[in-house]
Amino acid sequence: MKYKSLPARACAGAILLFISLTGFSQTDTTKTDTTYWKKDLRTGLSFNQASFSDNWQGGGVNSIGLNTFFNYKANYQKDIHSWDNEIDMAYGIIKNEGQSSRKSVDRIYLDTKYGRKLSSKWDFFTSLSFLSQFDKGYEYDVEDPDTGEVYDKLISNFMSPAFITSSWGVEYHPVSYFKVRFGPFSPRVTIVSDEDVAVNGEVEGEPARYGVPVGDKTRFEWLAFQMVADFNKDIANNLNLKWKYILFANYEELEFRKVDHRLDVSITAKVNKFIDVGLGGIMIYDYDQVDEVQISQALNLGVVYKFKNYSDKK
Repeated sequence: MKYKSLPARACAGAILLFISLTGFSQTDTTKTDTTYWKKDLRTGLSFNQASFSDNWQGGGVNSIGLNTFFNYKANYQKDIHSWDNEIDMAYGIIKNEGQSSRKSVDRIYLDTKYGRKLSSKWDFFTSLSFLSQFDKGYEYDVEDPDTGEVYDKLISNFMSPAFITSSWGVEYHPVSYFKVRFGPFSPRVTIVSDEDVAVNGEVEGEPARYGVPVGDKTRFEWLAFQMVADFNKDIANNLNLKWKYILFANYEELEFRKVDHRLDVSITAKVNKFIDVGLGGIMIYDYDQVDEVQISQALNLGVVYKFKNYSDKK
């Protein structure tokens, strides 16, 4: 299709603009422009591999995997005004012997938030966030109930789904390592641009497409509530715990089972200046995808590059 590459170019352009706006490259060194920015970059590459001899009796399969991630934060604070920005991207693949390459992680998350101080612990905020993925995702070895044919079913793709949320409300930040946003007005648009994408099961008699009706590419939820809680702290020497919890509730479908939940957790141990070992997990409950809890987990050892233009307060 002639417009198939447009979303990828648009996303790349948006990310480059996002970085340039937050001052990733400091071309202006005057104090008034740079003093109030706090920048934090983490990027890395991890590799995992397993192999077994032909006479190995314990069972197992040869495999090789590669993961990469990029996380950049640029936060501005001056007087009563703040502007916080984050880019969080990750992609990984794994190849098991006898199988095609498969994804192990795939995420694009962009978030920008303006805040105006109300007190020492409370801010008014307005934010805009984007969540999607880079590549196609499949459910493997699906059997067609009519023909008995086994095939790989396309269940996700770039911009399929994508979630764009604008949230307005107040933020509570009692300590430097924890904050929580309460957004009583948080309209969201869900996008499914690939017409071939359909997840398992049915929702109210129609194939589940992340809540987007068959024949449409978007679904707007104008009246909604969103809560976002962030925790990021060194809980021991060279040991960091980080988690983010997102709750989204549509006022028009305010049933407990239709409230969306997403929890991302990671614990990272620093081996030396450039090597980290990390354990991470994601838990998702989204009725528009499947009426069950989804869980993923990964353990990685890899090379990490870090940059900060400030020091954390002890």
